[in-house]
Amino acid sequence: MTESETFIVIGAGQAGGRAVEAMRACGFTGRIQLLGAESHLPYERPPLSKKLLTGEVGPQTTYLHDQAFYDDQGIELRLGTDAVAIDRKARTLELSRGETLHYDKLLLTTGARVRRLSIPGATLPGVHYLRNMDDCLAIRERLSENARLVVIGGGFIGLEAAAAARARGCAVTILEAASLVLNRVAAPEIGRFYEQLHRANGVDIRTRVKVLEFTGDGRIEAVVCEGGVTCPADFVIVGVGVEAETKLASDADLDVDNGIVVDHHGRSSDDRIFAAGDVTNHPNEALGRRLRLESWQNAQNQAIAVARVMCGGSEPYRELPWFWSDQYGLNLQMVGLPEDWDQIVMRGDMAAQKFTAFYLRDRLVIGANAVNSPRELRFARMLMEQGARPDPASLADPNIPLKSLLVG
Repeated sequence: MTESETFIVIGAGQAGGRAVEAMRACGFTGRIQLLGAESHLPYERPPLSKKLLTGEVGPQTTYLHDQAFYDDQGIELRLGTDAVAIDRKARTLELSRGETLHYDKLLLTTGARVRRLSIPGATLPGVHYLRNMDDCLAIRERLSENARLVVIGGGFIGLEAAAAARARGCAVTILEAASLVLNRVAAPEIGRFYEQLHRANGVDIRTRVKVLEFTGDGRIEAVVCEGGVTCPADFVIVGVGVEAETKLASDADLDVDNGIVVDHHGRSSDDRIFAAGDVTNHPNEALGRRLRLESWQNAQNQAIAVARVMCGGSEPYRELPWFWSDQYGLNLQMVGLPEDWDQIVMRGDMAAQKFTAFYLRDRLVIGANAVNSPRELRFARMLMEQGARPDPASLADPNIPLKSLLVG
């Protein structure tokens, strides 16, 4: 690592922003260029479906740093810049404007793109997706008293957007194809709890619904579902998941499989090219499998870990996945990413909206969801890290401290 080296980071979101920050913190004195397709400074995404969407905060509150930070750190921040091709042999990067940049090491933090619907009427004005700052600000303009919003998809983005819209007085309908909301990411008990929460706050939730088309004269007016059911809509938010943004990597013949395939250090199939954040398919030692994560924690912490490796470090990235969601004043935190379990142990009072759900397999704690119980989630993480197999009855008893169930 010398002053003459050039590190280029493609993707100026949370992962890219934290990566360049970590490079300087590690003492790297070479050239750093951070390229981003958006015009905004690197920012955090969680507020886009929460306080920024409701208007409680402004865009500046989401920025990792102001422009002065990048200037002071000697980080060349190039916004509104698209990279279109990587020449691995020459170690060059071609930009959409025709410019060519040379790199010694390259970090891809290209993130993910929304899955778009291809049904009739999908391009009508008023059909929105929520992924970036401009999406959020465009939707925020539509959130007004009694405006009719239809949300397609009952995952976290859809539910958080629905909660934000209700806070602004919109009439909200959620259409979900599965039998429960949060069907892909949480136990049925959690899905049912959040359905009840939203209905109690005036949201019309409809499950097992197949959306066929959007209709309207010049802009969205209704959502047509299977069976002839029509939902009037002044605007629509589609939240049906995202896909890793891997085109640049694929075109460069890097290994790609539901994300850029990397090792514990974030290194791709090319020793000089690394990746971090939503775009990576990486090994998780704690879970014993490879996975791709779309989370604030992974975007930030994997990027920092990989940046340190690029600067000469050797510590691998290994963290238990952690997620959170805020809706109607309730905080949900989730640790682990359980795929199969044989028992759900409930601790606390769901009616009081303060509880923890533990996911067990052969009594092994493999995950936990905590609503308004952050302290319990901390101990759930420790139980997982220890590979503990507590007695389920003790786990469920709020009078037995979780600390007492730890091994040793």
